[in-house]
Amino acid sequence: MKNQASGPSLKWSLRMGSLGGIPVYIHATFLILLLWIGLIHWRSEQNLAAVVQGVGLIVALFSCVVLHELGHALTARHFGIKTRDIILLPIGGVASMEKMPDNPRQEILVALAGPAVNLVIAALLLFWLQLDHSLPPDSLSKMFEGGMRQQLLTLNLFLALFNLLPAFPMDGGRVLRAVLALRMDHLKATRTAAAIGQAFALWLGLAGLLYNPFLLFIALFVWIGAMAEAGSEEVKSLLHGNTLAHAVITHFESLAPDDALSKAIQLTLEGVQKDFPVMANGDIVGVLTQDDLLRGLQEQGALATTGDYMHTEVPRAEVDEPLEKVMKELQDCPCHVLAVTRNGQLAGIVNMENILELLRIEAALRQGSAIPPARG
Repeated sequence: MKNQASGPSLKWSLRMGSLGGIPVYIHATFLILLLWIGLIHWRSEQNLAAVVQGVGLIVALFSCVVLHELGHALTARHFGIKTRDIILLPIGGVASMEKMPDNPRQEILVALAGPAVNLVIAALLLFWLQLDHSLPPDSLSKMFEGGMRQQLLTLNLFLALFNLLPAFPMDGGRVLRAVLALRMDHLKATRTAAAIGQAFALWLGLAGLLYNPFLLFIALFVWIGAMAEAGSEEVKSLLHGNTLAHAVITHFESLAPDDALSKAIQLTLEGVQKDFPVMANGDIVGVLTQDDLLRGLQEQGALATTGDYMHTEVPRAEVDEPLEKVMKELQDCPCHVLAVTRNGQLAGIVNMENILELLRIEAALRQGSAIPPARG
């Protein structure tokens, strides 16, 4: 499983190290999963060895999941795409890549890299089992009744096949979209692949109602993933061709570092602006967000100065930079505001609200242009 723009929040996550120069995190909820697995084995077996074996299998399986995500990340790196981190969740792993390749053939390779890793692991386990004659003749009929190595082999085959299902957010959905993109517009390919994924989710949901309720959870996961992928591609399409100049704010209220927070309160109540650039000598030296303001009021009151609570790290971008790139920077920045420059001189600011407003306008314009003119 991958995320093109930004992965889950690293809050409540513990860094476990790095692989290939990519930080690897484990989310706190994953520890709850291990505890749950341990309790299940203790209740059924009343044996510490069974608990260790059950938890050990899950740890080994999710180690394979990390390697799966690493396969995506290293293949993407080959095409010049960075991966910020890999995070391990109870539902699987997420490699937070900057984006998926624009070239459909490259996207196919990146998407297939993960399942390929699972198949390689399964092949190595099979070779190991055959080498010491640990694989029983009827292993296919008793897939989960063997030892840990046999169970891990089976689970890796399942992971590879499951991820190849032609539905977002699985790798198979991205392969399907890339294959369609070889013959049609990328946006249309995404819409078609998402529709196929949602149809598959409906079928899976029906199967869940009739046979196994767990399939309902998977169906919901697939449905939401297909919607999210289609929505992300719609936004990307709307942003395409737009530069920062289309969304720059040239009229805005600002503060000085020595202004009291009471002035920020006044500006907040008088207008709609929530985050204020902090100016000194005609340049932005910080940003006071609404959260900063509230924190300052709670800690020191309205007489505290803006300079004590402002964010001093404010990203900058030239006015002709692609808006898609700027939007990603804003998503990762706690300051909520980006300074816009023209030839190194301050030209204005931009925030996420203004970009979203531009997207709404672009969407309305496209819908309007799709409506045939009235005939008199």
